[in-house]
Amino acid sequence: MSESTNTESSRRDFLKAGALVAGVTLGPGVLFYGIAHSRAPEEGASSAKRWGMLIDTTKCGDGCNDCVTACNTENGLSGKTGPQDSQWIRKVDIKDLRSGFVQSLPMMCQHCENPPCVDVCPTGASMKRADGIVLVDRHICIGCRYCMMACPYKARSFVHEPLTDQNPEVPRGKGCVESCTFCVQRVDRDEQPACVEACNTKSHQAMIFGDLKDPESAVAKALKAYDSVEVRADMGLNTGVRYQGI
Repeated sequence: MSESTNTESSRRDFLKAGALVAGVTLGPGVLFYGIAHSRAPEEGASSAKRWGMLIDTTKCGDGCNDCVTACNTENGLSGKTGPQDSQWIRKVDIKDLRSGFVQSLPMMCQHCENPPCVDVCPTGASMKRADGIVLVDRHICIGCRYCMMACPYKARSFVHEPLTDQNPEVPRGKGCVESCTFCVQRVDRDEQPACVEACNTKSHQAMIFGDLKDPESAVAKALKAYDSVEVRADMGLNTGVRYQGI
């Protein structure tokens, strides 16, 4: 090997080492951010799909919590509704101030195309998969809760206490933020989210889930056939969850 080759090789090694030291010098948060946002897309997630849901509020009965119960069971949630308890899906009542008409509907992470939670996360723990599912990586979540403040749907929870009896497919952890995942563990097996399955099993038929990009999917056909709305459409988030009848 020539002297010039040795010199060039040494120069490259020096620059690599310098870059690493610079990253550490900038602070662990900055370096962590760089690593988080350079991760490869999740295996199996494809931008050819965008998962979404249509909820018909006219079929969603007041007092019915079948979807909430199914979510809690599938994801290992306690089912408690206190301010420090995790709720990935909750029933809310909305009232038309002009007519006084009240409707009940399930509210969860809306899986936005432009999610504010992802924009404000300092570590990249809040992320959107290529197929539109918004998730939290608990391994790099530092519990700052910026995403909770940014979410206009109040769809995220913080784990305050140690957890036991978890579903191995749904890892959770104290000190982390979490929210509805569309039951990604089921979706990746070509199954329906637990809430949708429960709603259909009970013959309510209020929830349709599928690929929004597939014109032949049931959800795409329903969205084309019926009027639907986004909650807080004024924010331009292009939510993956739409509602009919409100």
